[in-house]
Amino acid sequence: MTITRFSIEYDAINSKNTFTNGDIINGRIIVEVSGETKIQSLIFRGQGRAKVRWTENYGENDYRDYWATETYYDIKQDILRESRHDGTEVIGKGRHVYPFLFRIPDGILPSTYKRARGKIVHKVKAELTQSITRKTKAHFTFVSKADMGIPGLLEPQYTCKDKSVLGSGKVSVDVHTTQMGYMQGEALVVTVEINNNSSRTVKPKFKLYQKHSFFAQGHRTVYTHDILKDKAEAVEASSGRKTVTKVITIPGDLPPSILNSHIINLEYMLKVQMKIKCSIDPKLKLPIVIMPAVVKQPHPSAGIGFDTFRNPENPAWGTTPQQTPPQCGDLPPPYGAHATYPTTTLDDDGIEMLTF
Repeated sequence: MTITRFSIEYDAINSKNTFTNGDIINGRIIVEVSGETKIQSLIFRGQGRAKVRWTENYGENDYRDYWATETYYDIKQDILRESRHDGTEVIGKGRHVYPFLFRIPDGILPSTYKRARGKIVHKVKAELTQSITRKTKAHFTFVSKADMGIPGLLEPQYTCKDKSVLGSGKVSVDVHTTQMGYMQGEALVVTVEINNNSSRTVKPKFKLYQKHSFFAQGHRTVYTHDILKDKAEAVEASSGRKTVTKVITIPGDLPPSILNSHIINLEYMLKVQMKIKCSIDPKLKLPIVIMPAVVKQPHPSAGIGFDTFRNPENPAWGTTPQQTPPQCGDLPPPYGAHATYPTTTLDDDGIEMLTF
């Protein structure tokens, strides 16, 4: 007989419909059939995966594709595991609901991410096999817990630069931030000390921007995206040492940094630029790490790993242990630090989205 509906769905646990490490997803697989139907297997899977792909042009008619994949977890549960898997498992006419509980693993798991050249997806999936295999899936938004072990995360950041203005004297700039890591919606306080001993006015400008990096087959492609820009009052010529303070509010919906994937990095940089007329502007940069704001949600029951509720029509359901998520080793090198990662800076428009 015909399967008229095959779907999987899950319940939200907070107002943003996000999940994090250790959260439990409560959902159900729905199968509707028009009459008695034989099936061989019904499989539940919880998956976290990443994929990157892009094309580079090395000359006329010389285009090369680069791609890579990475799996963070793939947890499988055979709902009908005690049947004979020979097509003799029979479900009756009507609607059948197979509830499940799935606990997201702890460990190093990057947040959900989607761009033209790559994506990180977390999903629940069901596979029903007869003579053919039907698949259905539902993606969920995963936000990794803040990694407080990042070196320098809560330490003050500092950089400086001296600039000789041709025929006009010298400008010295020192930039300070109170720390490197900030929560979504938090205030970033930037202190700039300018010693203007030149005959020209200095205009401080500020920019917070993203760096997206994709790694595959010994290559890397990078593009940047501006988040916000701001400026401060000008420091007049020959005015000596002045202190400029700028408070930048991190947007509450800004995606958190991704620093724990081998093939996708999402980083943030603060650029402070001194606009000087008829001169090459001094530019200073500091790294910024964006951490997810805490979302309140129900406390999960202790000790639950993967489980399924029993269904009167399938009393033999049970559980299997979860797989331990893989631990990341050495992450990709920082920008420009490794000669085997040639960089191509591209615009993010007009690239076909990946699917998997």
